[in-house]
Amino acid sequence: MSDSFDHNAQVIERRWPALFARLITERSMQEQAELVEGLGSTLSISGIQLTSRHDRTREARLQAASLPSDAPVVHVYGTGLGDLPTVLLENADIQRVFVHILNGAIFRLTLQLLDQQHWLNDPRIELRYAGDAPDIYMPFFALPAEMLLADDFNAKIRDRLISEVHLAFNNREFDPNSPEIIQRLEESLELVSQDADVAELFSTCSGREVYVIATGPSLEHHFEQLRAIREQEPRPLFISVDTAYRPLREHGIAPDIVVSIDQRIGFRHLPPEDTGDIPLVYLPLSDPQVLAAWQGARYVGYSASPVYAALRQALPKAELYVGGSVIHPAVDLAVKMGADRITLFGADFAFPMNKTHAGWGDGDLGPGVSQARHWVLDGNGQRVSTQLNFRSYLCELERYIAGHPKVSFFNSSRAGAMIVGTTFNQEFVQ
Repeated sequence: MSDSFDHNAQVIERRWPALFARLITERSMQEQAELVEGLGSTLSISGIQLTSRHDRTREARLQAASLPSDAPVVHVYGTGLGDLPTVLLENADIQRVFVHILNGAIFRLTLQLLDQQHWLNDPRIELRYAGDAPDIYMPFFALPAEMLLADDFNAKIRDRLISEVHLAFNNREFDPNSPEIIQRLEESLELVSQDADVAELFSTCSGREVYVIATGPSLEHHFEQLRAIREQEPRPLFISVDTAYRPLREHGIAPDIVVSIDQRIGFRHLPPEDTGDIPLVYLPLSDPQVLAAWQGARYVGYSASPVYAALRQALPKAELYVGGSVIHPAVDLAVKMGADRITLFGADFAFPMNKTHAGWGDGDLGPGVSQARHWVLDGNGQRVSTQLNFRSYLCELERYIAGHPKVSFFNSSRAGAMIVGTTFNQEFVQ
């Protein structure tokens, strides 16, 4: 490997001067890098190999083969050692290859060690920082090593890439042909047929502010203030997700509406006592015994999932948006009820204060804090631990917010994940 930075830099400065100005300010990675040899060689950064150490070109050809062969435009996330862009450019039918930098410091190091002019000079190449885009582009290949090594600036795009890559895996438990799914829908059929359509709630609170209350640890900071606001008149509408319901009631706060979608939600989450004045909005996979015991009015809707295809045809009901978490339909309900201002509580998508949820013990609602292997940036720009599915839920909420520009979204805390598209509600954020 030779010091080729000057030659590479001349190409980048000529073609992408603004990007070059940023690139030369990236920190040095040389102390964290080492040469790893096998049948060939590669770089290892903090113990993570950027490519195969045996046959980088063969690996790149396998990666290229996963992309549609007839796609005129393709996107590569991560620069690696330049092997994948080089292989893709061998295809004369490809008109444009967008290379999105996931770690600027790694890319700068690569430019210092290897001649990259062969692909940087190609007019079909467009070079960008991944984090400059609001979302990911298709079709794409994301280099596995740099999904792990993405820097803070590009972390949002990294999260969306991982969410997309894992989509089929995450949907595996919602197979319409699953015996468990079929049985649950059969058990819920009577309730679905007799309960009110969630559409009856739409447009009933036009112009009213809505608080959507989730169960992230930061909710614990707001119980007292929420209880005081709950006694005011007029006041915002309180929509609670199912797992936040019990902690709210334990602190003397009765939500106006509860939303539940998960088939695993039971009586410990939604105790039916004193619920006569609280409507429950649910999807048909919810536990029918829990639904039947609820004393208040019940409203049912569907998501766009194929799971509900047959039910949707037999018993038409309105849809709520679901992106993996109950917070998505809760927010969508608020929007469809007519809210033009929504403040999120406990929407942390992370484990601030070394806790998983407000009002629940570590591991009560899923993996404990000690099992967290991932991170997001919080409202102060600091890394906070999380789990993989939380990052996916965050991505889907951000996409939803981006799709509703006429609604103002606010976050009540800086402790949890920074949610793109929200601003901080100064009534609650110090």
